[in-house]
Amino acid sequence: MQQSTTRLGVDIGGTFTDVVLEVGTQSFSTKVLTTYVAPENAIIDGMQQVCAKAAISPAQIAQIIHGTTLATNALIERRGAKTALITTTGFRDVIEMRTESRFEQYDLNLALPEPLLPRQMRYTVPGRIDASGDELLPLTRADIEPVVAQIAKAGYDSVAVGLIHSYLNDAHEKLVGEVLADMMPEVMISLSSEVSPQMREYERFNTVVANAYIKPLMKSYLGRLEGRMRDEGVDCNIFLMHSGGGIISIENAAEFPVRLVESGPAGGAVFAANIAARYGLDKVLSFDMGGTTAKICLIKDQTPKTSRVFEVARTYRFKKGSGMPISIPVIDMVEIGAGGGSLAHVDSMRQIRVGPESAGSEPGPACYGRGGEKPAVTDADLVLGKLDPDNFAGGSMKLDAASSAKALKSTLGDVLDMDAATAAFGLAEVVDENMANAARVHAVENGEDLSEYTMIAFGGAAPLHAGRLCEKLGVKRLLVPQGAGVGSAIGFLRAPFSFEANRSVYMTLADFQPDKIRTLLTDLQSEATGFVRNCDAISPILSEFKVYMRYSGQGWEIPITLTQEQAMRPDAAIFEARFIEDYVKLFGRAVEGMNIEITVWSVNATTPQQSVERVREDVGSSSTTVQGTRKLFDPALADFVTASVILRDEMTEGATVQGPSVITEDETTIIVPTSRSAVRQPDGCLDMRIKS
Repeated sequence: MQQSTTRLGVDIGGTFTDVVLEVGTQSFSTKVLTTYVAPENAIIDGMQQVCAKAAISPAQIAQIIHGTTLATNALIERRGAKTALITTTGFRDVIEMRTESRFEQYDLNLALPEPLLPRQMRYTVPGRIDASGDELLPLTRADIEPVVAQIAKAGYDSVAVGLIHSYLNDAHEKLVGEVLADMMPEVMISLSSEVSPQMREYERFNTVVANAYIKPLMKSYLGRLEGRMRDEGVDCNIFLMHSGGGIISIENAAEFPVRLVESGPAGGAVFAANIAARYGLDKVLSFDMGGTTAKICLIKDQTPKTSRVFEVARTYRFKKGSGMPISIPVIDMVEIGAGGGSLAHVDSMRQIRVGPESAGSEPGPACYGRGGEKPAVTDADLVLGKLDPDNFAGGSMKLDAASSAKALKSTLGDVLDMDAATAAFGLAEVVDENMANAARVHAVENGEDLSEYTMIAFGGAAPLHAGRLCEKLGVKRLLVPQGAGVGSAIGFLRAPFSFEANRSVYMTLADFQPDKIRTLLTDLQSEATGFVRNCDAISPILSEFKVYMRYSGQGWEIPITLTQEQAMRPDAAIFEARFIEDYVKLFGRAVEGMNIEITVWSVNATTPQQSVERVREDVGSSSTTVQGTRKLFDPALADFVTASVILRDEMTEGATVQGPSVITEDETTIIVPTSRSAVRQPDGCLDMRIKS
């Protein structure tokens, strides 16, 4: 990928907006509170701050790469546009009926999440395409126009079109789109055959509805952002990070905003993969903890694991199946409501619960002094000595420890008969165990043993909790990179331009059709390459081929990676061998005598990854200056200990720190538990390991 001299990375989080400016080899960063009403205000504020640090004007910025939680938040909070769905007669209630799966099998009073659109906002048209893509019943303009007239009369801002089997034959959907454009020229239109041309109508309909629901909001925001940047004298291209770990143009992002739903966390996974490449690590656990959520991702062979479907807005304790399925390429990670702003309470069984509710930045945790009265994870960290109340966020914010203690005592301590420090200990242990358990489950689901992994921690809150998480998981090594507090924003600047095109075409290996496969993959390659070329007109573009395969009768597929030659010279025996090889790795054994099916075909076009220079690792060759000491609670010992306080900026290459210690920097604080020691590596990473 072509590197611009001066580049800006911006990540809007639930609590903070992170801004990173790279000028050549120098990097400048800041964190500002997210401004919910007009998110672009925080970006402008942060940009001005980093430009002042770098002594340049905003007009000198040559490229901006942006990731945001706005799309996710709009879906979670149900504050999107007034949206209608047009679907095939008989399929009006698919998004409400969901699937037969129950995310809490034995709960007789289980309440399923409400669909994004109620029944009166869902409309039907006749016509029918069958499972082979052939037309069973025709669809005409005369069938569509009365339905569109009803929608126009009701005053909708956005319309989603999801017809049955349109991923195989999109003629009916395109006709509906044409009628909508003719009769309602101002309305925004989303076709499922363009947004997510994949089988399984529940996931596909949900995805196109979500895209239509957030499209007006995101188009308006991106337009305002471009305008504000021009007002600041910034006249460069703005690109968006998408959920699959690549970068797309602002125009494509505005057209397919559902692809931005996991853009911030995806940047973090790219950041961790870049660190893994610098250290030659093939098994990495990425741990990203911000103000609202914690994200955990497995990175093997320096590449984040990806998926085709994920859930947003889980409503039942973050349980799988309780959210809204979105069928787009996405970096596969587990996300739980455990961030610095996550709020704690005592449930009916007198147990401490944390999240998923968050204090965000408005009003924020009690210690922010902005009106928050309930205790958040940050309040517990402050009372336990992990944070310095006078030097939070580089000294730009003062924290009120008395307010934290009061909130902890009133909400938790008075109910459970404990003092503020014990309540803080309980809160911190609950949130750490929640994250550890999520990591264990994610590893088991992927057949991995975390004791073989190295953790890479970043995000404003992760270095505060990563040491304890390693103790709980049996992870021996932890890396905290330079700029960890703004890791996702740095990840945006490391990501390639990329776009993944998918299509569902069912085929069995018994009915293998090489010519059809070659044509299909060539078409997908052209589609994906076209999106990338829209962003980057110079760099070479690589193609990555995947097919999703399963045994007949199975409900879900596994991804199988193919080389360019295997994709363009398809051979049934090679497809079978590759499937069996990966199936055995995942499940332990193959199934003899079963037919094998292919359901989804995928091509990811991408510019080359940035070249990475291997770090010459230092085992620890010097000591470092201790600024002082303070009381720090060590949960493994269940008591306060005297910890050394060290400034990260003053640690030289090879400097060694013995736990218990607190290493401070502007954007985060690193806790070195009593059981560990840390060494500063040549690239600025802190390498934390079990004491020998």
